Amino acid sequence: MKSYQQVYNILVTETDYLSGEKIAERLNISRTAVWKAIQRLQQEGLIIDSIKNRGYKLLQGDLILPQEIEANSPITVQFKPITKSTQTDAKKAVEAGSTGDTLYLSTSQTAGRGRFHRPYFSPPQGGIYMSLHIKPNLPYNQLPAYTLLVAGAIYKAIKNLAMIDVSIKWVNDIYLNQKKIAGILTEAVTSIETGLVTDIIIGVGLNFSIMDFPQDLREKAGSLFPNGAPITRNELIAEIWRCFYETNSDELLHFYKTNSLVLGKDIRFKQGEEILSGKATNISDKGELQIELANGKKMWLNSGEISLTKW
Repeated sequence: MKSYQQVYNILVTETDYLSGEKIAERLNISRTAVWKAIQRLQQEGLIIDSIKNRGYKLLQGDLILPQEIEANSPITVQFKPITKSTQTDAKKAVEAGSTGDTLYLSTSQTAGRGRFHRPYFSPPQGGIYMSLHIKPNLPYNQLPAYTLLVAGAIYKAIKNLAMIDVSIKWVNDIYLNQKKIAGILTEAVTSIETGLVTDIIIGVGLNFSIMDFPQDLREKAGSLFPNGAPITRNELIAEIWRCFYETNSDELLHFYKTNSLVLGKDIRFKQGEEILSGKATNISDKGELQIELANGKKMWLNSGEISLTKW
């Protein structure tokens, strides 16, 4: 573990100021090394107060520690502090022959994208940006509903750690207090020779403790912890993927359905060039949304976007 990570591990457990001398003694490093570590942590976006003759105190923020995530979840972690996109990182790994069960993780993206190639706001502090690569090697019609399962795992992890109930908007968004706090993007790679889906990349962008959003997002986007977090990003990341791997699929699907924002609600959606409306009545285990139209006819939506007519 690097010096700045060791210094962070000390500061995060302290409730009062701690002198640079005491930190140096604990880690058997020089005072200069402590000072450089503090600078590195501040560059990572952590807010650390410094008072002469008292020392340092961590006021806000946390540090991503891949080793801690790996120790508490069944995955391997590849971490970059800044990247173009974790989806791109995962795709490059697929091309290079990655064996899967690897999480590509970053604290900032310069070209993050969501569904329909929309830009995804990814500031340098307070967010979680990650893409899991798995290798199902299954026919398309036998694939689990990965987007639903990951959404269920996110719900369960947040509930386990923070006792917060989030809501899920079909098909891939997590909401809290009527604002989007997370999105999921699932992509597949299929073998032409076998017809099997060889690789799945599940991207997650989660607003953990982002305090400020661009003007055009302030009415739509929110954070899980807008006023200080009682847990770390490391804990939440590890718990999400532990829940994903170790929880029965039926249980995760149950979380998805029982915490749906749309079931029982009147919605609008576009089919071709026509705008239709109806009531969302069911979600299948494959992720299809059943709509009952005004004329009583029922239909299933496989993908696309919907909007709630009322919150």
